[in-house]
Formats: sequence, structure tokens, C-alpha cells
Amino acid sequence: MARRLLVAVLAAVLAVLATVTPASAGAASWVHVPVPAGVRPQAALAEAVALGPDRAWAVGTDAVGRQAPGFPLILRWNGASWQREPLPGVAWQGELLSVAATAPDAVWAVGRDTTGTGRLLRYDGTAWHETRAPRGVALTKVVTGSGETWLLGTRDGAQAVLRLDGRTWRDLPAPPGAVYGLHIVAPDDVWAAGVANGGAAVSRWDGSAWQQTIVDGAPRAGVGTILAVSPTEVWAGGTAGFIGGPPGRPIPPLLMRYDGQTWSRVALPADFGSVTSLAPTDSGELGWVSLSNSMKWAPPGSSPPLEPGPDFLAWDGTAFTGHSEPAVPGEGDSSLLRLAAVPGTDTVWAVGRAAGPESTFAPRILRYG
Repeated sequence: MARRLLVAVLAAVLAVLATVTPASAGAASWVHVPVPAGVRPQAALAEAVALGPDRAWAVGTDAVGRQAPGFPLILRWNGASWQREPLPGVAWQGELLSVAATAPDAVWAVGRDTTGTGRLLRYDGTAWHETRAPRGVALTKVVTGSGETWLLGTRDGAQAVLRLDGRTWRDLPAPPGAVYGLHIVAPDDVWAAGVANGGAAVSRWDGSAWQQTIVDGAPRAGVGTILAVSPTEVWAGGTAGFIGGPPGRPIPPLLMRYDGQTWSRVALPADFGSVTSLAPTDSGELGWVSLSNSMKWAPPGSSPPLEPGPDFLAWDGTAFTGHSEPAVPGEGDSSLLRLAAVPGTDTVWAVGRAAGPESTFAPRILRYG
């Protein structure tokens, strides 16, 4: 009787485990996606954009020598693998820094050559072509949204902001300081993240002028990524300010949230590092935060006193859940990752660069979902 009872209990337990295990094993996680074999190890990716499950692009630089510049690099995701894109007529050395798209036949990439001259490329649905960049502007970023296409860069050392008007790039006023990131909600509702007066600054364009707010006035604070969910919910991320300390001291990450009235700092499960990117869910809410050089205090008495922190934070509307990037054989951790959400899905791409063997570096592509 006792034996039969034990068998029955074990059977019940195994039945429960059979129900739970597949769900746990099938839980989504970040996975490594290989780059094309033709991309050399000494390469890096700067940014990605996705228009759907079978259409995404990533840009960066390839074949960087120890003392020599590399060449512009564009990869395309076809739904099954990443492929290197041919760049006919592009013979200059340099790098691509940013990519954005309004449609499958209107994909833009910006970068610079070895002289610092801004370079502008466009994909027309069939092939990439180099187009004339605005004169005298060292381009750093291209941003799209609500049918708009804007450029960021510098001209004679000053911040430059340009908007595509038909086929012409028109200069717009720039907010004080420097701008590193934009979110275009509408032509008359654009949010900018950057620095001004020594602190982290967020500015809002109303179609005629910028209104700027210093969201963290501490020295060396800055924000470089921004996501406007609604008029009463805006997020901006970067690094917090600090005073004193030895050179190389770790800097805390900074995530700010606007509720329509005030900006407040959001607590993060990482003590040091930088918020490098924000990605929305398919509904436009905040979905993911990426961190670079993430560290946190180890338990008291530990040596060393710091331990790795999360590389990604998933936001569920009330709290963050930390995620780590997967280990990649033969490579080290990533030093910088930027996110690109895939419309219509819960998939998110992360691209950047990782430590390679013998002080080299390698391109890194990760995917969630």
C-alpha cells in the first residue's frame, strides 16, 4: 500500500514537472546571432533599424587596422540570416554611425570618412547609393519618425540640426549645448537628449522653437537616448554626474522619467555604467533599456568589491528585470550595445562591439524574442 502510494506521488510530481519544464525551457532570452563570414573580426556595429521580422539593417565599420581606419559596413537581415550589403561607388575609408528608415525604399545611413567629412547613403529598395550630404556638416546621427527624417551633426564646432524637406535638407535651430539623441513624435513634437550648461538636458521642439530642461544638473551628467511614449510619459537615459574621485572612476547610469510636470530619476538595478539605448514595445511603451559597462556592488567583504550588472533591463510597466548577454565563444563582453525593436513583434535586436582575442574587437549582434 505504501509502495503504491509512493509511486502515485512520484507520478504526480513528474506530471507537474512535465508541465513546468517546457515553459521554463521555452522562455525567451537573448541569443547571439552570427555576422556574415565575410565580415572580418576587426569590425564593429554602431546602430540598427528594423521594419519587420524579415527586414532590418545594421551599420558600422569593417577591417579596422591597428593604426589604420576601416571601411563602411552595412548588414541586412532577410528573416533567416544577416548578409553584407554591397556599396557600389563607395570607395572611401571611414565608418557609418547611424541608420534609420521611413519605408523599405527610404533607408538612410550616415557616417564620416577619414577626413571627418560627413557621408550620407540611401537605400532605394534595390541598392545603396551615396547622396550629397549637407555642406560643412560632420554627420553623427539620422533619426526618423512620423514620416520625418532629421540629421544631427556639427558645423564649425556648433550643433547642427537638419530636416528633410522634399529633397532638400533644411537647417533648423539647435537647442543650447549638444544633442545626441532624438525622438520624433510629429513634425511639431520632437524630443532631444543631450548636454547643456554642464548637465543632462532634454529639449522639446514645438515646430518653431526649443524648450529646454536640465534634468540632472550634476557635473558631467548627460543623456543620449530618449523615448516619448505620451505627453505625460517620456524617458531619457545616459550617465549621471559626479564630483571628485580618481581617473577612471566608475560613473553611475542615469534614467530619467517625465510625468508631464516634472522629471524624476528612476532607480536601476545597476550601480555603475551607462544607459545607451531605449527600445519601445510594439504599443510604444518603454520595453527595454540597454546598459554598457554595467556593474553593481558585490556583497560586503567581497573581493573585488564590484560584480557584473545586467546588460539589459526589461520594463513591465512597474519594475525592471535584469538580463545578461549570452557568452560568445572566443569573444569577451560587449562594450556598447544599441537596441532596435522589430515592429509588430516582441523581438528586439541589439548591435555593437565586443572584445576579441589579443586586444582586438569584434562585431556583436544579439536578439531577444
